[in-house]
Amino acid sequence: MDYYTIVTVLIVLSAIFGYINERFLKLPITIGLMVLTIIFTLIIIAIGQFDNTLLLQEKAFIENIDFKTVLFDIMLSFLLFAGALHTNFEQLKIQRWPVLVFATLGVLASTFLVGIIMFYVIMLLGLQVDFLYCLLFGALISPTDPIAVLGILKQANAPKKLETKIVGESLFNDGVGVVVFLTILKIAEGGSDITFAHVAEMFAVEVLGGIVLGLILGWITYKLMKSIDDYEVEVIITIAVVMGGTLLAQKFHLSAPLAMVACGLLVGNDKVRNAAMSKITETYVDKFWELIDVLLNTILFVLIGMEMLILTFEGSYILAGVLAVPIVLSCRYASLWLPIKFFSKRLDFVPNTNLIMTWGGLRGGISIALALTLTQEMHRELFLVITYIIVVFSIIGQGLTVGPLIKRLAKNAD
Repeated sequence: MDYYTIVTVLIVLSAIFGYINERFLKLPITIGLMVLTIIFTLIIIAIGQFDNTLLLQEKAFIENIDFKTVLFDIMLSFLLFAGALHTNFEQLKIQRWPVLVFATLGVLASTFLVGIIMFYVIMLLGLQVDFLYCLLFGALISPTDPIAVLGILKQANAPKKLETKIVGESLFNDGVGVVVFLTILKIAEGGSDITFAHVAEMFAVEVLGGIVLGLILGWITYKLMKSIDDYEVEVIITIAVVMGGTLLAQKFHLSAPLAMVACGLLVGNDKVRNAAMSKITETYVDKFWELIDVLLNTILFVLIGMEMLILTFEGSYILAGVLAVPIVLSCRYASLWLPIKFFSKRLDFVPNTNLIMTWGGLRGGISIALALTLTQEMHRELFLVITYIIVVFSIIGQGLTVGPLIKRLAKNAD
């Protein structure tokens, strides 16, 4: 199946499900699309019990899509740039230290807590899984997904300083999470001679190198946009910097997602906007990237919903996934507790910050993409099912209730 056909089918499904959601369900678009896609897939599975023609066609369609490549190499840079472009840069500067700690030490603490607890839970279910593979699962599930978080928090009306913490952490912690995951993956593949120096070098090259590249690209974009006044060309410049910057980052083994976050934050900064963009340019740039954000989000969440067709739903796998939901949430709460206690004395944190950040820290496509990189030896099918159950619960369960939770806690605090 050619790429044009795949993209066409995904966009047509996104349009149909988007219309049904807007006309009847009235859910946030990412949640509505995922719910409708899961229902659609379940209907196809049910029909497949009598005539499996359509089921086999959809399964072949999903298997033709390299989810990891589509997300990491194509979609993620666009989505992160769009999200960073509309993030409050001044508020992020104020909250930079807690965001940094949440995105680094918080991810590491959660990785080990989830890995240790899941090792014993899986053992109690009668499944034999090496501890190292449980740590891999901890690394892929600990980072919150910026795509899921950004899409849903927009409608939650969270206090700006709290929204900045959650969004800022999610924009940066996926880069750290991927480095942690890749490090453990190399050890699991037989690279036990990896030292702290190797890990530090990987972190410096990928994470710090990516951020530096993003800042350079953002500065170049600012200079180019400041020297002209043509909204059409300036929108094209932003597209070019995302696509060209992603290729550069991949060529030099830097973190493309973090490069796009840094670039988007710089270009979206109020001072840069006022100096480089006219009002009409600012309007077109914002509207264009909002549309890109919505379009790619709809395609991504339709894909996530359809991924259930390639999973192996055994009873013990499903039970492990159900048990993993409260475990992952509890580990996130525990990993944030100490940093929040420390910084709440120095910065003005809203009440119940830990509870809101725990419930508002959604998991999404990034976790599924990382789980898909596991080999059969690493119990890929088991961890894919567990990851999928957590992601579905996170986006639908947490996504639908985080807004009411924030309003209720804010009301009680008044």
